[in-house]
Amino acid sequence: MLAILDIIRIVIQLLMLVLVVQAILSWLLVFNVVNGRNQVVRTIWQVTHAVTEPMLKPIRRVIKPINGLDLAPLVLILALILVDRLLIYYVYPQFLLG
Repeated sequence: MLAILDIIRIVIQLLMLVLVVQAILSWLLVFNVVNGRNQVVRTIWQVTHAVTEPMLKPIRRVIKPINGLDLAPLVLILALILVDRLLIYYVYPQFLLG
């Protein structure tokens, strides 16, 4: 069971990494640092968007962008950190002691 919890934690951490990559890439695209028509850039954007958009869409419905600033990725990262901490503090001890 601990292996399953470890896999869940790894998935959470990878998802946070994908969110950070998507945020940085969006800034680079907006400020024309990278070319959006580049095939590699476009592929990275499509993959990160496909992975994160299903989780970000419900958050965006509740929290609208403020002056063009999208806070949904930040909210999702904080929620993922919360879930990770709950796993560490409350679920892991149950399997270590039991």
